[in-house]
Amino acid sequence: TEAIGLYNIGQTCCLNSLLQVFLMNTHFTGILRRITVPPSASQKSSSVPYQMLLLLEKMQSGKQKAVCPKALAYCLSQHRVKLFVQYDAVQLLLTLWNLIKGHLKNPELIEKLSDLYTIWVQEYMVCQECSFETKRNSNMITLPLSMLDSSCHLLKTLEECLQCFFYPEELTGHNMCFCEHCGKKTPFTQSMKLAHLPRTLILHLKRFCFRRSASTHKLCHYLSFPQDLDFNAVLTEEQCQTDTSEKASWQYELFAVVAHSGSTDCGHYCAYIRSITECKWYCFDDSEVCQVLWDDVKCTYGRSDFHW
Repeated sequence: TEAIGLYNIGQTCCLNSLLQVFLMNTHFTGILRRITVPPSASQKSSSVPYQMLLLLEKMQSGKQKAVCPKALAYCLSQHRVKLFVQYDAVQLLLTLWNLIKGHLKNPELIEKLSDLYTIWVQEYMVCQECSFETKRNSNMITLPLSMLDSSCHLLKTLEECLQCFFYPEELTGHNMCFCEHCGKKTPFTQSMKLAHLPRTLILHLKRFCFRRSASTHKLCHYLSFPQDLDFNAVLTEEQCQTDTSEKASWQYELFAVVAHSGSTDCGHYCAYIRSITECKWYCFDDSEVCQVLWDDVKCTYGRSDFHW
């Protein structure tokens, strides 16, 4: 009946934030509730989906303000997921997703999980000298969006980041590719076209860049994102490779934001999640959970001097 927090058991704010996003998604928990219970105690302790299901039931059955994800953390450690270390949210997200998918035994549930999160694109490579073209289909779980354009200028909106991601790129100089028809390295044009979007779309804002000293720098500048996003209004016809019926479903409502404060070396994660059943926004800060407004969510737009 109310949102439940997760205790931080030692630098697990990133894990806690991602778990809350997974478990607040009723489409995901619908898959989780249909898994087959592992037969032995050892298999139960090492099954990531089963331990996530136990954690979900623990969160929903008790009246405490937060529960401890210790059993799930121990389960992850059995699969070489290090505990008590700083994580990048997307890195840990992909690790969790692969473990969940790898531990599902039912082919139907595996397919449902893939349909829920998988993005499909077509990659095109065109030789600028002979116009020889190659293309291939590829999939991803997140769209990794740069916050800088090709000239290293700061982008200001999520829509600009999406347009930049699908904008053709010229591969010249040291980036030239070998052309089979020309028999040598030539300049190429690389581009991607969007083919399919899943029910739950994950966008990754790459708030980091590399300096000449090889050190990593966090980009804290202000970048706005909308509550509603229609890809048909953002991308051009040339940037899409699909039919009209598919594009009709390319409209999204913002469901969650996993936000980081601090530098690339240290910091803290929390999650802002919109309850699908209540249509209210909550801030999940480890064991502390409170209801918030859209203006609070907009604090995650950025600026180094802006605090949640």
